[in-house]
Amino acid sequence: MATHKSAMKRAKQNTKRNLRNKSVRTRVKGAIKAVRASIEAKSADKAKADLTVAIPIIQKAAQKGSIHPNNASRKISRLTRQVNALSAS
Repeated sequence: MATHKSAMKRAKQNTKRNLRNKSVRTRVKGAIKAVRASIEAKSADKAKADLTVAIPIIQKAAQKGSIHPNNASRKISRLTRQVNALSAS
């Protein structure tokens, strides 16, 4: 446990940031899960609609620093490829 005044402040800041980042990451996971569920159901229109909702959520998480920008790009790229493959077939 922190004993210095600055260490206690840092611990409090880390706790607040952790909660904020956790909620953002949870929202990203939910958006991705919705897209994947649409892909599993072979619903191309619903998958495209879910993807257009998920992309800004993922980008905003990267912008806030909750996830790494490369991680966000990779998630968006993979989801887009899966949706495009579904609509092509």
